[in-house]
Amino acid sequence: MSLLFLDVDTQLDFLFPAGSLYVPGAERILGNLSRLHHHAVTKGIPLISTADAHTEDDPEFHSWPPHCIAGCIGQRKPESTLAQGRAVLSPNASATLRAPQVIVEKRTFDCFTNPMFEPLLDEFGIASAAVYGVVTEICVAHAVRGLLRTGRRVMLVQDAVMSLDCAKARALEAEVLAAGGSLATTSQLCD
Repeated sequence: MSLLFLDVDTQLDFLFPAGSLYVPGAERILGNLSRLHHHAVTKGIPLISTADAHTEDDPEFHSWPPHCIAGCIGQRKPESTLAQGRAVLSPNASATLRAPQVIVEKRTFDCFTNPMFEPLLDEFGIASAAVYGVVTEICVAHAVRGLLRTGRRVMLVQDAVMSLDCAKARALEAEVLAAGGSLATTSQLCD
C-alpha cells in the first residue's frame, strides 16, 4: 500500500497576511508544512501539491476576491515547501509526470478537476493519503472527498491544516473517521 503526502493549496495568497485571500493564522502551519515536505522527499514518499492557477477573469472571482492568478507572486508556494526537481502538471496536461514533487494546478476548489490528477494517483499506486493544507472545509475537503470516492484511505494531518470555520472543519474530521480514515499530527508522520 503506497502512501501519498497531499499538500492542498499552500500558496502565498492563502498563507500570509499580505495574500489576497489570507486565511487568518495560516502562517503558523508553515513549519509543519516544511517538515512534512522534507520528510516526504528524504523518505521517497510521493508528494503531490495542489495549486490554484486562476486566469485574470476567472469565474470563481464572482464569489471570491481574485487570488492565485497563474504566474503572479501570490500563486507561488513558499520556498520551504518546494522540492528540487519538482514538476508542474497544468490543467491542460495530457499525460502524468513523475518527480519528487508534482504540483497539480487547478482552476476550481477540487483537485480532481485536473483530468490528470486521478491517473497520477493510479500511476503512483496510491492507496492512502496524508492530507494537509488550506482551507480545511473548502479545498482540503474536496480533496478528501475525492480520495474517499476513489476508494483511498485518508489521514487528515490536524496540525498542518487551517480553517475559516471551525465547526465545518470538525465536521470534515468526523467524516474522515466515519469513512475509516484517521487523524494524525506532523510528529506522528515524521518521527
